[in-house]
Amino acid sequence: MPADPFAELLLRLRQEAGRTQEQQADAINAVSGRDTMTRREISRYEKFENIPTNHTLAHIAVACGVPFEELLREAKAARARRRRGNVREEEDRDDVKRRKLLGSAVIGVSAAAEPWGRLAFALSKGSRIDRPTAIALINRASDLHVQELNLSARRLQSTVESHLDAITAALPHAGEHERALTIAAGETAALAG
Repeated sequence: MPADPFAELLLRLRQEAGRTQEQQADAINAVSGRDTMTRREISRYEKFENIPTNHTLAHIAVACGVPFEELLREAKAARARRRRGNVREEEDRDDVKRRKLLGSAVIGVSAAAEPWGRLAFALSKGSRIDRPTAIALINRASDLHVQELNLSARRLQSTVESHLDAITAALPHAGEHERALTIAAGETAALAG
């Protein structure tokens, strides 16, 4: 099947994170706390053979350090294009504009995404979480309390759940950061409630 703007976006996010398809699958598994994502599934997404579920999109967003809402919007547009079976030129132009906007956001968060990659690597190797990764998780928990004022309850819930999954996956490997991450997990869980 020909490439789709959404598939190209997923490919670009992975490449900008400096990951192979296998490393991307590991990063998503680390965020989700499960070992279900494979290199083959990443390949299917990037070839537009499959479109990730909204649940998986939330994990991809955290693993790549991009806003979940942006990926969700792009996935919905891709699903609509797939249902129609063809893409009109006007939609293509809108998608290009959105990809450029999201691409700019990706450049801005690429430095912030690095701790997520290190988190994924640490979890996949069973090693300890490093200080920058722990700080990124803790800061993200704090940011969620600020976002509470600006997001709908439904959007906030999915973002909070995704972050709580990431902290929960990190806790067994937290080492010296266990207490701080436990507090951040508690604050995140309280927000989820």
